[in-house]
Amino acid sequence: MVINANDVIGTHHILFITFDSLRHDVARAALHAGQTPHLAALLPGGKWEERRTQGSFTLPAHMAFFAGFLPVPSGPDRPHRLFACQTPRGTTIGARTHVFDAPDIVTGLAAAGYRTVCIGGVGFFSQQTPLGSVLPALFQESHWNPDTGPDSPDSTRHQTDLALKALHSRDPAQPLFLFLNISATHTPTHGYLPGATADSWESQCAALAYADTHLGRLFHALPDAGSWLVVLCADHGDAFGEDGHHGHGITHPTVWNVPYAELLLPGRAGDTV
Repeated sequence: MVINANDVIGTHHILFITFDSLRHDVARAALHAGQTPHLAALLPGGKWEERRTQGSFTLPAHMAFFAGFLPVPSGPDRPHRLFACQTPRGTTIGARTHVFDAPDIVTGLAAAGYRTVCIGGVGFFSQQTPLGSVLPALFQESHWNPDTGPDSPDSTRHQTDLALKALHSRDPAQPLFLFLNISATHTPTHGYLPGATADSWESQCAALAYADTHLGRLFHALPDAGSWLVVLCADHGDAFGEDGHHGHGITHPTVWNVPYAELLLPGRAGDTV
């Protein structure tokens, strides 16, 4: 189904989740192994779409995302974008694209009446340094503490708790833009795989399975608030020794290939905002 963003701005809440460092092949394998049942129930057709990200590490990827440049299909076709910011020229802006007269979509959504909430995440969302404050500063509300960061073994539980608080404290008359950067899938992930001493493809699968258990609570609660536009993706992937590469911030297929999904989730009684 092709979603026309112009039909949902103002009538739907928006949930945007980025799974930090999550490779497409890892997300697909975890799904096929039945490790992510809550994501499986939400994904269109029960599967991820393989796409190419806009940046090889967190900062440039999210700067692009918040400008409306989400991951693109892996093939040569370039469908029109969901969101864009006003520009003199845009070859991927079409009838389905909602164009904001703003420097970024977060500011644009706030101007359209949305309450904007950020829940980090990795260090670029930590607000502990000037650089770590750039992305959170786009939002009206930003949340981060060490318990939600990548070094916390229970980060997704804490992030989900914060998301549910934002959901339950909403003004029923105001649409919500809720953004989460899931840190569990970012290194270190070996703690999620019993007996592992180093991060690997398998340990990232285990980290995603852990994250799914808590995100299920959020997914279950969403329809009570009304109808939603949901966008799920990774910001980039990670190399685990392929062709001698490790980590991200590099030009390698393991980094560029990411899972992606966009969908409309109706309210429990078919309600909009």
